[in-house]
Amino acid sequence: MTSIEFIQIITGFIGSLGFAMLFNIRGKKLLFAGLGGLFSWTLFVLLEPLLSSEPIRYFIVATCVSVYSEVLARLLKTPTTTFITTSLIPLIPGGSLYYTMKNAFEGNIETFISNGIITLKLAVALALGVVITTAMTNLLLKSIHRIKCFKNSQNILKSS
Repeated sequence: MTSIEFIQIITGFIGSLGFAMLFNIRGKKLLFAGLGGLFSWTLFVLLEPLLSSEPIRYFIVATCVSVYSEVLARLLKTPTTTFITTSLIPLIPGGSLYYTMKNAFEGNIETFISNGIITLKLAVALALGVVITTAMTNLLLKSIHRIKCFKNSQNILKSS
């Protein structure tokens, strides 16, 4: 890992921590929200040599961050969005969006469309990672709940 990547990872932590403060997250939740940003950017940097496709990296990182957020939400008894929103801050495609809009205002239609497609792919990858993980978590939790209810009903029938 280069010094530039290390600085990027630290700024991912600081950026997420700053947004967590802006969202009025307090106590140990604040630290975990910042660590989510550190985790997301570290994973993104580590995946770079393995995957050349940036949207796929965004999807994988968003999925991992969503799992991180779901676990912390249950452990700390807080909404999942507390951690998802702050942990994904380093991944927001701000630079790509900036260049898309810059080219739109300058009238560079080809570059605008090219940058716009890239920005859209990144945003969709983030959204899909979060949505798929959240849906899978909900299905898993409902299945666990049903199994518990079934076992409880079986125990009640046996004792009757």
